[in-house]
Amino acid sequence: MADIIDLTLIAESRRHLESLLDARGLNYFLKVDARRPFQLEPSRVDLVVRTAARARERQTGRRHEDAFERARAEVRRELIRRVVAAMLQTGL
Repeated sequence: MADIIDLTLIAESRRHLESLLDARGLNYFLKVDARRPFQLEPSRVDLVVRTAARARERQTGRRHEDAFERARAEVRRELIRRVVAAMLQTGL
């Protein structure tokens, strides 16, 4: 069976990620752990995708559970890219 990739869910997730990054910053998505300072908090990534899914569901009335994993992966990839850029900027 083919995987369902909902491109509109991914686009909506990116929009919500951008708004949360503008409002709260990159540290909002990181775990507070002295041993691993740059580890992502999975519940915050999930929050972005679920919020985007709710907004999308209100618009279309449809929901694809299979598309969530792809959207999560895209949000994680973007956050990892930003964390690496921040690490390089500070010289770590």
